[in-house]
Amino acid sequence: MTSKKVVELFYDVVSPYSWLGFEVICRYRNVWNIDLKFRPAFLGGIMQGAGNKPPLLVPNKRSYMIKDLHRLANHFDVPLRQPTDPFEVMIKKGSLSAMRFVTAVQQIEKGGDKQVEQVSRELWRRIWSEDKDITQPESFFEAAKKAGLNDGEIEEALKLCTSQEIKDKLKHSTEEALNYGAFGFPILIWHIEGKPEMFFGSDRFELMANCIGEKWLGPNPHGSASKL
Repeated sequence: MTSKKVVELFYDVVSPYSWLGFEVICRYRNVWNIDLKFRPAFLGGIMQGAGNKPPLLVPNKRSYMIKDLHRLANHFDVPLRQPTDPFEVMIKKGSLSAMRFVTAVQQIEKGGDKQVEQVSRELWRRIWSEDKDITQPESFFEAAKKAGLNDGEIEEALKLCTSQEIKDKLKHSTEEALNYGAFGFPILIWHIEGKPEMFFGSDRFELMANCIGEKWLGPNPHGSASKL
């Protein structure tokens, strides 16, 4: 049997492009025989560490991003809609608390990664589909409840997400992404013949397929699968 390809996905739920990349790589998990490892990290730390600027702070990039996300949402079949005030959501409020909560969920999950996958998806849905908050404990509770966690698991994650352990774990993940060469999200790290190969963005899947000797079957390899 061919061994699974190890792939690390570094992401932040404040990043709409991360959501697109997240959904596509999840769809290809079995198609490409991937051992997918979710690596929640903090985009603000990446921007600062890499000396980069968020697209919203660059007028031409901001204008392009608004149009680009609308086209990509249709192409990738992801229910992504722009929040009423993207600057408030992405720059002023940010995602540090949300990513600590995701990290805490990952820490307490046993026997897989379904909970961190679903909680991440629900937080993306809140910010990039429903125009809701992702900074308050009640928002985390609601997202986690929709993701299928029980009240006890949610309370444990809420308590853990303010701990130094989780703060350090998120910081370490962010530093690892920077060490791989990250300057934004998402990044996918493919471990090919023992060597890490970084791909940035949600539009490099055809190139990835070529590099790993797989077929690119479009953003939804299962065809008319049910919508998110």
